[in-house]
Amino acid sequence: MSRSWSVPPRAAGVAVLLLVLVVAAPGLAGCRDSPSEPIRIRIATGSPTAVYHAFGQSLAAVLNRELPGVLASVVVTAASAENMRLLGTGDAELGFTQADVLPTSREDHPSVLAVARVYDDLLHLVTRADGPVHSVGDLRGRRVSVGAPGSGTEVTATRLLEVARLGGAAVRRERLGLDASADALRAGRIDAFFFSGGLPVRGVEKLTADGATRIVDLGDWTEPLRRSYREVYVSRDIPRSVYGVEPVTTVANPNYLVVRADLPDPLVREVTRLLMERRAELAAAHPAAGRMSPRSAIATAPLPLHPGAADWYRSNKP
Repeated sequence: MSRSWSVPPRAAGVAVLLLVLVVAAPGLAGCRDSPSEPIRIRIATGSPTAVYHAFGQSLAAVLNRELPGVLASVVVTAASAENMRLLGTGDAELGFTQADVLPTSREDHPSVLAVARVYDDLLHLVTRADGPVHSVGDLRGRRVSVGAPGSGTEVTATRLLEVARLGGAAVRRERLGLDASADALRAGRIDAFFFSGGLPVRGVEKLTADGATRIVDLGDWTEPLRRSYREVYVSRDIPRSVYGVEPVTTVANPNYLVVRADLPDPLVREVTRLLMERRAELAAAHPAAGRMSPRSAIATAPLPLHPGAADWYRSNKP
């Protein structure tokens, strides 16, 4: 299969040509049980009440509607780190990940390439409004969920605790996903939890609607994280309008849609086209999807773009 063959966008024969190429691609052999079966595209997402899942479900609906012969579905996961693992083992074709979970060089993860930078994840430190946690320092000796095993939240929260000199046993850590963390905070089993997601995080939104909640300001920790780890970290605001609580500044890092490197160029080109051209529909599922643009989407360092994605961006320069 030639890398130079591009599929003409919107042409009536796009889907047929695409499926012929996909069937011939050895990289997708495990995605169909027989030549008559649809091409499966499994999208590794995250918690059912978090952004990855809402975004992934909407993207799957678009792919199923507009690529005949393709059967897209979402996989509920712990999020970023597990998503990268699933793509690396061939158990997913697409997935979402935070930038700080990615390897520092292409050689460290040769089986995965980028489709787009999609939006920024903001780190939330959530606690009860009447509780004792007002700053990161107040977490010392307390019960804190740092995110589910295999999540990007766990990576970012663990790094923040390290730079705040709260590593090791300084914090009584739980490793819970978003929904379990919210339930544990309501029940008083933990004092606070971290979660990293695009605004608004539905699980946090529901928690703030159910009762008095505080989101702790983390703005002072962006520069220490940049110095100790990577320059992917930036400061972003969570305004009062998002959750109806006091506005704060927090730590954010980019999110990418990534893809198995062995997927055929025409297939990835079509996924990229639909991702960009159906932004309004994707944003209806979650506002974070509406923040994408072709100009920002190509900034996916340290992962290079998949050739199919790069071809679409070259042909559709803003």
